[in-house]
Amino acid sequence: NVGFRLAQHLKDAGAELWVNDIHADNMQRAVDQLGAHAASAEDILTLPVDVIAPCAMGAVLNDRSIPAIRAGIVAGAANNLLDRPEHDAALKQRGILYAPDFAINAGGIIDVFYERTGASPEKVRAHVETIGDTLTEIFNRSDRTGLPTGEIANELAEERFTKHAAGAGLAPQRLSRTG
Repeated sequence: NVGFRLAQHLKDAGAELWVNDIHADNMQRAVDQLGAHAASAEDILTLPVDVIAPCAMGAVLNDRSIPAIRAGIVAGAANNLLDRPEHDAALKQRGILYAPDFAINAGGIIDVFYERTGASPEKVRAHVETIGDTLTEIFNRSDRTGLPTGEIANELAEERFTKHAAGAGLAPQRLSRTG
């Protein structure tokens, strides 16, 4: 469970935790083992916290939730956090730093790729450890250009894909932008 492991790391770093889970036993486990506070599904995204980290449900960043978010950062492990692509710009407009889900979650696809190529766990770990640098690059470009972080992440992914495709002797093609 990614959310529980994240909560453990945050607790170890001294964070006060507010949690919600669609499975009551998972939420109770976080309360019991981590000293977390339980919050309702309706309230979890609106609490006055520093960071919200949706780790299970997609499309939680939407027309209803974005105006109510009080956190300055959204960085979660769930896939497809944005209900629609334009919600990326809505977060930027509100001054909320959004870590694009496919960038922050790249470890899974990195692991699959290296597993298929037979790479060592050390090589996988070294590549996964570059995700923080990638996020920093996304955030810095967003600051410089004023563009939303999701748009920057898409551009960066396309740049890297094109570079690696050309290096492998493949004809580079434009990536699909579906959101």
